[in-house]
Amino acid sequence: MTDTRKPSELRGLVGSRTRTLLAPRVTGQVRYTDDIHLPRMLWGRIVRSPHPHARIVRIDASRALARPGVLAVITGKDMPERFGIIPWTPDEYPLALDRARFIGDAVAAVAATDERLAHEAAELVDVEYEILPAATDLQTAIDKPEVGLGKGGKDNVSKEVDLAFGDVDAALAESDVVIAGDYYYEGSAHVPIETHCAIGNLDKNGLLTVWSTTQVPHYLHRELSRVLRVSPTRIRVIQPPVGGAFGGKSEPFSLEFCAAKLAMITGRPVKFLYTREEEFYAHRGRHPMQIQMKVGAKRDGKLTGVDARTFIDGGAYSSFGLVTTYYSGQLLTLPAFADTYRFRSTRLFTNKPPCGPKRGHGSVQPRFAFEVSLDKISRALAIDPIELRRKNLVPPNTTTLNGLRVTSNGIEQCLDAVEKASGWKERWGKLPKGRGLGVATSAYISGTNYAIYPNAMPQSAVQLKVDRSGVVTVFSGQSEIGQGCDLMLAVLVADELGLDLGSVRVISGDTDLTPVDLGAYSSRGTFMNGNACLMAAREIKSKLVAAVAEKLDVDPRNVLVTRGALVVVHDPSRGVSVTEAIQLAEAKFGTLGAVGHYNTPKLGGEYRGGTIGASPAYSFTAHVAEVSVDARSGIVRVENIWVAHDCGKALCPTIVEGQMEGSAYMGAAEALLEEHVIGPDGLHKGPNLLDYRIPTSLDVPDLHALIVESEDQEGPLGAKESGEGPLHPSIPAIANAIFDAVGVRIDRLPFSPARVLAALRKKQADENARHAAAE
Repeated sequence: MTDTRKPSELRGLVGSRTRTLLAPRVTGQVRYTDDIHLPRMLWGRIVRSPHPHARIVRIDASRALARPGVLAVITGKDMPERFGIIPWTPDEYPLALDRARFIGDAVAAVAATDERLAHEAAELVDVEYEILPAATDLQTAIDKPEVGLGKGGKDNVSKEVDLAFGDVDAALAESDVVIAGDYYYEGSAHVPIETHCAIGNLDKNGLLTVWSTTQVPHYLHRELSRVLRVSPTRIRVIQPPVGGAFGGKSEPFSLEFCAAKLAMITGRPVKFLYTREEEFYAHRGRHPMQIQMKVGAKRDGKLTGVDARTFIDGGAYSSFGLVTTYYSGQLLTLPAFADTYRFRSTRLFTNKPPCGPKRGHGSVQPRFAFEVSLDKISRALAIDPIELRRKNLVPPNTTTLNGLRVTSNGIEQCLDAVEKASGWKERWGKLPKGRGLGVATSAYISGTNYAIYPNAMPQSAVQLKVDRSGVVTVFSGQSEIGQGCDLMLAVLVADELGLDLGSVRVISGDTDLTPVDLGAYSSRGTFMNGNACLMAAREIKSKLVAAVAEKLDVDPRNVLVTRGALVVVHDPSRGVSVTEAIQLAEAKFGTLGAVGHYNTPKLGGEYRGGTIGASPAYSFTAHVAEVSVDARSGIVRVENIWVAHDCGKALCPTIVEGQMEGSAYMGAAEALLEEHVIGPDGLHKGPNLLDYRIPTSLDVPDLHALIVESEDQEGPLGAKESGEGPLHPSIPAIANAIFDAVGVRIDRLPFSPARVLAALRKKQADENARHAAAE
């Protein structure tokens, strides 16, 4: 082989703008779960409670079973085992056993020969209820403990956290300025294009296969085994491509258990597909939060103390609530923070659809309150908001006051990037009335030290199969939900082994074929799965290098892996193709394969809950938002968002930019439009895409993605997360921009025209009163 290129020209795929593996999703070639149709397949439908809180007195399925084509009806008594994504708080049944706790709670399920008949049969299942007192809002849950949704029925408390770091009262007393505010986040839904879908099938050999839109196939496999009392060796979970998730599919749901159980009863495949209305009632979206925050600072802008009190509306069940309660305080101490901190967070049960993790789980709401508080302080002290943050940044390679270990940290570069790109120095506070700029920052985890369930085994694993044809197959348990983790793995393997991207196959999300990965949550994919993949790829690489060194009679240290070939470092004209190198290695070592795995080091503070929020690395983000506000209508338009995100190393820049833009879009949507509102009667105000408003293409601002690379020492080739962190600053940046535009604060989400108009009218009334008093 002759290669005349210099070693410096033989670059790999990492950091280059590779083609995406997601293109088939756009062209209609992908088979999603609902595209799967099995012979003799039945359709399932869930019977849901029409009451927010009720005791189930009796269920009579005789009318439904009398209909020709209705094969089975199941109730809570058929699966009397509790489950939950957090093993310490299993408080759900696949079908409610004694009490329904919200409108839409699953109480029975039917299987019929077609979808229409299944819907009709569900209406024929007669359920007798005894109506119970309900708490359909946060304040009622606080004021009326006798509703009894909590442990032992004594109160409505789901989880309470009370932590303090330093003498906050003394710090605030010594401050030159203290800003106190009340903030409220209504809550929002994930609104994926694809609703939940699951298919259960029991084959003639007794193997139960469940296809699901889940984000956590391994955990679903585990819970199916436990709840159905079937050996895990007799269950297979397959996750087809997922049409959007954002956290909304990161735990087991009723339909998966029902599909499996009905398949076991009928001996036929059973499919469940949620309607859009069911999707809103299944929910698991962002928690409504009521936040009281007090922040102090010295005259020079140095923050002194933060005191936060948070009430969290958890809905009917625990879900990830234990973690949410900690995240509402623990993740606030980066990137700019004070020297003392106290937070008390209480998550309460309500008779509403249960809340869970949504992109940026648990920390988006307090980030809004804190970053707006910083803007208020900057105004009070007449300090540029960017400069205020610079004065209080937590440096790299340090530990926060609550015990979070920080490695790489590119927040200063992020602030520099958005400041320059937005023209901040020339434009902030100087735009025409009705136009404004706002800034905000954030940090987020790159995987969590805290596994879903406690164990000493790896959190992520990868297996490589190397074929003598030159094809390498990656088997990964990680969940591809549209975020690009399959492409990331392909790029890492191709880069390490000198392959073209087309020579790498990725198989993921199948518990029979892939090693265990805990799933797509907590932005863990790039960091954890990437490190596992590199470990396996480097084992194969060492064998290829050894075999080629032997053939060329050189020291292995002098063999360089390049795109398409392994060559001698100082003489690239000498080398062999990658395919030949694979064949040489197979002849020398035998069939080629390798496994890689990753687990976090011991992390977190030495106190109860100190490991929750601890991460092997943190990403950092800064946003500048530009808005226009129509003072006559109250309509806010987000014109631009500049997003600078420290992702460590952009392995696939196109995917990173897509995640940054998608995050900013989702944040802007929550800021201006989205409200998952449940009325006093327990009914959702608009469980459809007509009434629940999300931005169309015409509403999306101009998004400017600015990648910052801090090269994390522990990340795969320096990489960190980019899937959730870039969302956090959008909401407070927009809130701060509204103030810059028209001088009013909107401390309750979303920033609707009605709220903006009310604030403008109050401002005008206050000004008129001051003028009258002065006269």
